[in-house]
Formats: sequence, C-alpha cells, structure tokens
Amino acid sequence: MIFELEEEFIELFKLLKIMGLAESGGHAKMLIEEGVVKRNGEVETRKRAKIVSGEVIEVMDNRIEVVLKN
Repeated sequence: MIFELEEEFIELFKLLKIMGLAESGGHAKMLIEEGVVKRNGEVETRKRAKIVSGEVIEVMDNRIEVVLKN
C-alpha cells in the first residue's frame, strides 16, 4: 500500500486509521501498544510518532510505504 503524504508528517495512529488497518483511533492505539506495528523494521510503540516520507510501516501482513504527494 502507498500513502501519499500531503503535509510534513502524519501521526502513526492516524495513518493506521486512514489506511483502514484500524477501525478507529482507539483501535489503532491498541495495535501500537501491543507491539504489532513496525516502523522501518523496528517495533514502534509511540502512538503519536511522526511518520515522514520515505518510511515504511508494517502491521501484521500489511506494508505501507509513505511517499510525498507530488
């Protein structure tokens, strides 16, 4: 999956919600707390981590590539 970033960054929990990997913001935060979210191959536990262009987020079998919108 590709996410086109329109601003400087997006908070991790919002990204999961927008991409449909979480049913709600609360569900997204729960996934992050459980340690099932990876940021560039490392487990990320900060719900409001600022995700920028070039990063890769993995949740279970889903992979999100964050790119800057042209």
